[in-house]
Amino acid sequence: MTACGLNQQKVFNLDQATFSQRLLSWYDHAGRKNLPWQQNKTPYRVWVSEIMLQQTQVSTVIPYYERFMERFPDVVSLANAPQDEVLHLWTGLGYYARARNLHKAAQVIRDQYAGAFPQTFEQVADLPGIGRSTAGAILSLSLKQHYAILDGNVKRVLTRWLALEGWPGQKQIENELWDWANKLTPEERVEHYNQAIMDLGASLCSRSKPQCTLCPMHQDCGAYLQGTPTAYPTPKPNKKQQPVKQTIMLIMQYQQSVWLQQRPAQGIWGGLFSFPEFSSIGEAQDWLQTLGVGELTIQPLTEFRHTFSHYHLDITPLLVQLTQPANSIMEQGNELWYNLKQPSSVGLSAVTLKLLTYPELQQ
Repeated sequence: MTACGLNQQKVFNLDQATFSQRLLSWYDHAGRKNLPWQQNKTPYRVWVSEIMLQQTQVSTVIPYYERFMERFPDVVSLANAPQDEVLHLWTGLGYYARARNLHKAAQVIRDQYAGAFPQTFEQVADLPGIGRSTAGAILSLSLKQHYAILDGNVKRVLTRWLALEGWPGQKQIENELWDWANKLTPEERVEHYNQAIMDLGASLCSRSKPQCTLCPMHQDCGAYLQGTPTAYPTPKPNKKQQPVKQTIMLIMQYQQSVWLQQRPAQGIWGGLFSFPEFSSIGEAQDWLQTLGVGELTIQPLTEFRHTFSHYHLDITPLLVQLTQPANSIMEQGNELWYNLKQPSSVGLSAVTLKLLTYPELQQ
């Protein structure tokens, strides 16, 4: 093995010369060509799709993308919109930092580039929320500029074909993958090639159930020839068990409205509206007493677990039905009575969305 874990005998057998040809031939008859962002391609439309597709499946993204494009058909309309409206249209997609960065980047484009999407790699990569691979995808897919990409799907295809050992998050391995991505990306039809290698990783070369015999690369794929395709990419080493945290969420309801608070811009669910949180039932009861709403009955609802990338959050919802409005609770800029029948256009966390469906709130 070399320092980076690539088998030297395997390198000798790789058919680099026909890699892009085989991939493009497969794409011509099996690749996806009718997705919404593949029609009327512009850097803006491709950019929005690339951000939405991060950590999210195509089937989930399509309806969100179509609604987003209908409301924000160009970068200036996105830049001029209030963040609450952007987050509202993103509600349910998760990873909300993507939406906040999208909004910030749109404002940079409006203010620094007069609303025209920048067309050089350095300018695009410098925008909030855009890295090397995303910048390459935007410019290659929309403008046919020659840039390689290296998203999760591409890493999986390449590590399997190369039988490259080592976690791709390790800088040395990532650099080697970038070297291969650059070598394999053709000058011609770069937009089709980049779409093809992403499609291959999302379909035949999927993470847990690869369909190797149907893959155009299987004849010289190291992982397939070894009989161990799912061993690649190498998992992150020494993955610790995720910690578990607990929280109390207080659902205060008066008639058809519930009380929500906007979370700070930084941290989980940044800028989204959510139910007030407490560390204990006693703390929630003390807060309720300060409102001067008289005797209240607290009804525990079904508990559930929400999982983030780095920890689990066990949530205990408590429902309090008010019989009269609490005069001490007045709407401010970061708080509101959210009407269940006529919802406000604000961003909601996934947990808030889940709680709003509880039948106890619909009575």
